[in-house]
Amino acid sequence: MKKSIPWIVFGIFALYVAESALRPLRSPEGFNLADFGRLPVLLNGRVQPLDSVGRNSLLQIRSTATLPLEEKKAWQFWKHPRKLGSTEWLLEVFSKPEQADQREIFLIHNPELLGELKLTATPGSGLSYYSFQELYPKLDEIVKQEQWIKELKPENRTASQRQLIKLHNAVLIYQRLKNSLQPNTFLQSKSGGKLSVDDDLSARLARFAADLPDGIAAAQAKQQGKAFDQRALNAVLELARPYELVSRVALPLMIPPDNPGKSRDGWENVGASLLGSLASGKVKTPVSYLARMSSAFAKGKPAEFNAALHQYREWLERRGLEPEITKGNREFFFNEFQPFIKALAIYLVTFILGCLFWFRRSRVLYRSASGLVILAFALHTGGLVFRMILEGRPPVTNLYSSAVFVGWGAVLLGLGVEWFYRNGLGTVAAAFIGLITQVIAHNLALGGDTMQMMQAVLDNNFWLATHVIVITLGYSAMFVAGFVGIAYVLLGLFTRRLSNDSGKTLSQVVYGTVCFAALFSFLGTMLGGIWADQSWGRFWGWDPKENGALLIVLWTAIYLHVRWGRLASEQVLIALAVAGNIVTSFSWFGVNMLSVGLHSYGFMDAAFKWLMLFDISQLVIIGASLLPVRFWLSFRSAAPLEPGRKRGSSPRSRPAAGTVSAATEPQI
Repeated sequence: MKKSIPWIVFGIFALYVAESALRPLRSPEGFNLADFGRLPVLLNGRVQPLDSVGRNSLLQIRSTATLPLEEKKAWQFWKHPRKLGSTEWLLEVFSKPEQADQREIFLIHNPELLGELKLTATPGSGLSYYSFQELYPKLDEIVKQEQWIKELKPENRTASQRQLIKLHNAVLIYQRLKNSLQPNTFLQSKSGGKLSVDDDLSARLARFAADLPDGIAAAQAKQQGKAFDQRALNAVLELARPYELVSRVALPLMIPPDNPGKSRDGWENVGASLLGSLASGKVKTPVSYLARMSSAFAKGKPAEFNAALHQYREWLERRGLEPEITKGNREFFFNEFQPFIKALAIYLVTFILGCLFWFRRSRVLYRSASGLVILAFALHTGGLVFRMILEGRPPVTNLYSSAVFVGWGAVLLGLGVEWFYRNGLGTVAAAFIGLITQVIAHNLALGGDTMQMMQAVLDNNFWLATHVIVITLGYSAMFVAGFVGIAYVLLGLFTRRLSNDSGKTLSQVVYGTVCFAALFSFLGTMLGGIWADQSWGRFWGWDPKENGALLIVLWTAIYLHVRWGRLASEQVLIALAVAGNIVTSFSWFGVNMLSVGLHSYGFMDAAFKWLMLFDISQLVIIGASLLPVRFWLSFRSAAPLEPGRKRGSSPRSRPAAGTVSAATEPQI
């Protein structure tokens, strides 16, 4: 029975992955929200489905990809509260703005900012959400404060000021979405507030299309000085004028080009398309279909909504937009499947099982953890490859993708360690680093679209692709070496499992991964210089990012020279390996926070606190690693001291920690 438990555990998580991939999106009241979410639009310089527009907007506004519609108590673990998905929420913003205004989507958790805006915090919660209806009277103050704060240097802004800037950006995104399909609200309350328009967008545009020929004829007659029909001209202008706002602020470009066979760059928003119809004399077909869908959703008529949606998708196919439709379908599937989130959950379970294996030598725990880490790595790899296909670019293009790839490389190295040593260390290292990097990536995704077009400084070419991949693998190796060093310290201090053989094993793993890191960091830095020479006309410019990469190379060289020259004890070498985590995190994230140099494209104020906490934790581990061996639990049962040697003498004067026999077990 015990032999089948690992297979049962693996099967449960495999079903968890498969069920979420095959489960259809729930469409309330019969509306085909899945196909609507797959509709292609243009935003951030790339074609993406409407679901991605809604998902990324919600992440920036609310820091979640869904909107809970009912509260779930902590003890109601069985209950699945109704949630508003990103596609349904976006459609509500387009079609039912009055209802969308009442949704509590704006996150404010700074008490000082709540006091300034005279808002009441949610009792018993550190997070407070507010609706646009609640914030509407505060818009003038928010805009005024944001304009003043922007004049301050980023390093001089307080926490409440930084959150106000984020709140202003969230309000701006929300209002631009509301004005993407029809005019609804001005961007600033002092500009006039809400427009008085009827709810039936489809009927309004049908009337506009019917009046358009007479209105254009009247306008032409007026220009020629002839008699014209003022009523016909006014009827057209009355409906067209409000869309001037839509043409300026609409967020996604929802109207595809007229002739995609010649150029696919002609996407435009609904407002620009309708204003253009004053010259062409015809309302474009996509505008009519979108208006029909919006009106049908607002009136609660799923049959009409689904019919218009089906006809529009057929029209897109007939117009030769199959690549855009395929792109929308694939990215929609990727959004719903969420391979990295699932991999994160499985890495967490693997890490727990691996740690339990260290304290309870169970073959069942070992095999269960090994199977799950392979499943998580397969998900991780599949998600990485899928993103590459969607983007059509190498796996590392921004901080988010670098976090995903660093984790992937670390998991791969961890699996390699496990393949050679079979002691659970590689599995735990892979699971832990995979988990942490996925958490980092998830938080980076809160900034919005993670697949947007690359910065101009990162113009895609061969040398860029090879540089970022190679040097990122160097980051991965450094973190693996650092984690093994942390395991060495924790096992030695708090357990009796750091024996003579296991200490040597851990030391060899650290040495091997540092060698790998040294090679790839050096090659990656050289390749980066070649790319810089092609892009900027100089091989090296002492840019902060270049200096950070050089620091990793120098740090690995220091470790190798200390080891080869036998200049310090094993504990000092382990401390150097753990310190490599600090050097690598600075090179990876820290230099971006300096907000200077050609590479500061990933600047994030919020990450500074977490980077400092990480560095402090590593300093604590380093300090613990340098404690005299009398404090190490694994060494307290060592053989009697030689004559003349004092108990508790420094590690430098004792045999290397990896050579001290302290436990009876030959492995960790």
